[in-house]
Amino acid sequence: MTIAVELGLIYAIMALGVYLTFRILDFPDLTVDGSFTTGAAVAAISIVNGINPLLAILMAFVAGFAAGVITGLLTTKGNINGLLAGILTQIGLYSINLRIMGRANVPLLGEDTAITPLRAAGVLGGPLGIGAFALLAVVLALVLVWFLHTDTGLAMQATGDNEKMIRSFGVNTDNQKILGLALSNGLVGVGGAVIAQYQGFADIGMGIGLILAGLASVIIGQAILGQRTILIAALAVILGSVIYRVAIQLALEGGLNPNDMKLISAVLVVVALILPQLPVFKRRRRKKAMAGDPDAAEETPGAAALAADAPATEPTPTTTTENGVR
Repeated sequence: MTIAVELGLIYAIMALGVYLTFRILDFPDLTVDGSFTTGAAVAAISIVNGINPLLAILMAFVAGFAAGVITGLLTTKGNINGLLAGILTQIGLYSINLRIMGRANVPLLGEDTAITPLRAAGVLGGPLGIGAFALLAVVLALVLVWFLHTDTGLAMQATGDNEKMIRSFGVNTDNQKILGLALSNGLVGVGGAVIAQYQGFADIGMGIGLILAGLASVIIGQAILGQRTILIAALAVILGSVIYRVAIQLALEGGLNPNDMKLISAVLVVVALILPQLPVFKRRRRKKAMAGDPDAAEETPGAAALAADAPATEPTPTTTTENGVR
């Protein structure tokens, strides 16, 4: 089970990238399936050619960043639907990834990777290994939270909240989308690079269907911790990623066929999406909305009207960005 937790913490890096597009930009980016493999491919081939593993991770970030820029340019300058732009980039990356690796699989057995010191110290699969990967995920989450509170980050949030409004204020929303997609896929590329070093290989098929895992992590985590602030939302993504991997592990230990993993992933996402719609959860959100809870107001239709009847509380912000909510 500790392996599942470690994997969940590493995949949380990818999930943070999905969070940036899915929640902040409100953009359906399917580039992830390709950029994850791109990050793994760049890192693996770099390490095989003698490049420092940490520098290889940085190169994976740059490669993912470039993939995100392509999707951003297709959708903003090419006026291609965002969903289709992501699919086009993802398909193109499949061939590029094969070009980078030269074959479908690049093993890292016998190579020094960023994980080698942890493996040599025997801490993988134990509390220290979990602590090391948790530290990495939390640090990246804090960097993302810091960025989203800068002027550029606030403009990016506003672009996702109300693109027309923020454009009327003179913000170039195209640039915000391109930057958001680039940073998102940069994080996804880093996730791919770390996973390749952790598992000891990069494979052309390792990113297929990964967007589902990213979405599941975001939805499951925020269903538990909520998204009252960006910090809580980011930490929720990490928690969701761990829960997702543990759930997969439990399903496999329960006797399910590993070939059914994609089906299990889809079922988990469906359950996470349907559960909040059950009457018991709706009643709970309705009560919170009537009490003026902004977290519930985000998810409850007609919450503003309910809150208007609630006892007077502090003034309600006009946009989620002003309140730091995501």
